[in-house]
Amino acid sequence: MTRFLTLCYGAVSYVLFLAVFLYAIAFVGDLGVPRSVDHAVQAPWAQAVAVNLVLLTLFAVQHSVMARPWFKRWWTQFVPQPIERSTYVLAASSVLALLLWQWRELPLVIWDVSSPPARWVIYALFWLGWAIVLASTFMINHFELFGLKQVFAAWRGHGQAETGFRTTLFYRVVRHPLNLGFIVAFWAAPTMTAGHLLFASVTTAWIFLAMWLEERDLLAKLGTRYAAYRETVPMIVPRPGKAVPHANVHSL
Repeated sequence: MTRFLTLCYGAVSYVLFLAVFLYAIAFVGDLGVPRSVDHAVQAPWAQAVAVNLVLLTLFAVQHSVMARPWFKRWWTQFVPQPIERSTYVLAASSVLALLLWQWRELPLVIWDVSSPPARWVIYALFWLGWAIVLASTFMINHFELFGLKQVFAAWRGHGQAETGFRTTLFYRVVRHPLNLGFIVAFWAAPTMTAGHLLFASVTTAWIFLAMWLEERDLLAKLGTRYAAYRETVPMIVPRPGKAVPHANVHSL
């Protein structure tokens, strides 16, 4: 029964993540959802900025703190190891859902690309960014990243080892392709409102901080192996260069 409940917990956490993730795409792209980055709860300008910053900070703190090794060591004293990742996914999805629900609109238009061909190019970049995000999760291990592999192993009564350090496909071009995809998707807006600009700016700043924290942890864990990878492959901007041999970089 415990193994079955573990599997159900992981499955529910993943389904919630998937629902929030799909809504987030529509939220950022203002694609016909009740509340989006451009059209949301109305509030006075100062209040809107303050609320949005609190929501973004809450998501950043949860996402980064729960991913740190020291937190995982403490956390797994109370949360069984097989559901640790699913719990992280559940918490991240819940905080993101709160942001999507309580976002305040800032409708001032910063730029508006009027040319139809140019708008289609920007929309293409938007979808390319999300495609890179999704593809990058499968280039490491999508089901391990979101906790399903761990709970399935527990349901079968098997031990679960992490996939380990690999560099595959996009990870041979940049060290953080998943984050590159997010940045492209967040900034590819033919009409940029003040609310969207705030969202893109703060999330981009947090992404760079998160990458710095992640790489510090990976250097402490892998040492010269990760240092060599970092010397060869750029962080976020692709450039010609020699990639390291096949080796899995979890985006934390």
